[in-house]
Amino acid sequence: MGDKWTLLIVRDLTTGPRRFVELQRVLPGISTEQLRSRLNRMVADGLLTRTRYREVPPRVDYELTPRARELLPVLAQLAIWGLTWAWSEPRDQERVDIGAILRLLPGLVDAHEHPGVVECVVTDGARDGGAFHATLTLTAAACTMEERPAVAPTARISGDKDAWIAALSPGGSPSALRVSGERPLAEQLLTALSTHRRAAPETVAEDDANTGR
Repeated sequence: MGDKWTLLIVRDLTTGPRRFVELQRVLPGISTEQLRSRLNRMVADGLLTRTRYREVPPRVDYELTPRARELLPVLAQLAIWGLTWAWSEPRDQERVDIGAILRLLPGLVDAHEHPGVVECVVTDGARDGGAFHATLTLTAAACTMEERPAVAPTARISGDKDAWIAALSPGGSPSALRVSGERPLAEQLLTALSTHRRAAPETVAEDDANTGR
């Protein structure tokens, strides 16, 4: 699990099966041979299934197994650690993939007081120059996600890339994000995101004293 690509492949398959070329697109920097080798190893290790379709041209889908899905909370905690200790303002020419962070939400949202469907939209800076849509379905048992627009969302959270970066940054605020629909459901999701923005441990006590919490 400790190589450079395995956990990123798990992250990018959380929203459902993908083809080889789709994984190449969401994993910049990986070579064709590296991806092929890593996928073969993950299939052999029982982390992925490979489904071949009798189509022209041939199509092969890769999908997470239940064993791999148990890694989602681990990935989410790694993201929290990174955003707590290593997050900084994006540098010039640095690309921030908000979609990659949103794919970790199924591992972060574990309280489902308000079931429903939430659509998260990043209105710019997404792949292919279009908006990124993530539709989360929350039930009493689980949180699942698909990368698609919602048909009839219970709540919707949207904003441009800068608004999402502000919502994720330590000390930042989700106030620039637009919320519509059932606010308790949207706020449940934003609360999960707020765990990314918590202060580093040595500053928590001072912050709490200053705010009266």
